[in-house]
Amino acid sequence: MAYTVLVADDEAEIRELLRLYLEKDGYQVLEAQDGAIALSLMEREEIDMVLLDIMMPKMDGYHVLKKIRENSNIPVMILSAKNHDADKILGLDLGADDYLAKPFNPMEAMARINSNIRRFYSLGAKGKELKQLQVKDLKLDTESCIVYQSGQPIDLTSVEYKLLRLFMEHPGRVFTKQQVYENVWGEEYAIADNNIMVCISRLRAKLSEDSGAYIKTIRGLGYRMEKE
Repeated sequence: MAYTVLVADDEAEIRELLRLYLEKDGYQVLEAQDGAIALSLMEREEIDMVLLDIMMPKMDGYHVLKKIRENSNIPVMILSAKNHDADKILGLDLGADDYLAKPFNPMEAMARINSNIRRFYSLGAKGKELKQLQVKDLKLDTESCIVYQSGQPIDLTSVEYKLLRLFMEHPGRVFTKQQVYENVWGEEYAIADNNIMVCISRLRAKLSEDSGAYIKTIRGLGYRMEKE
């Protein structure tokens, strides 16, 4: 099946470059030159992933991302010239799955796109024998990719879902930052990255006001999901 990727960027050269690489890898590509068009396409088309610029006319990428997350948890990767840590953390905190600063190497962009697509859309096939995971009052349906807390669905991004699934598959096990990163992001962990801290913090906030109620920080080691 050919996945459809929406490239939302006001720079025609960036859109054309990404289209060439995406189509070469077999993806279908839709383009939007501003945030309003991007949201319109999201409403009309079946889109599997979004590549999102921040500084766009009519509606910036942050607002587009917030709108997307109201209805969808598909992978979203930000491609932006705003490359300060604060910009990256804000994008991740709003629900982005990945953040790549401009100018970027198109081969690296494709590696990240493929990784996000593979990790998100292969989840339903992984562990078919175990269709549901349950820890405490959390229940995770591996076929629908929906998490329920006390019977109520929780709105999670794709990264948050993958994080929670990793921990729920191994309650009581301690995962190092490297293990979390390589399992969830699907890339080799080379340097300390704020992605993990921000995403776990965001996931904890959605589960409980008590940050350690479900996922506990084990000082000097990593993170563990509590069994009881």
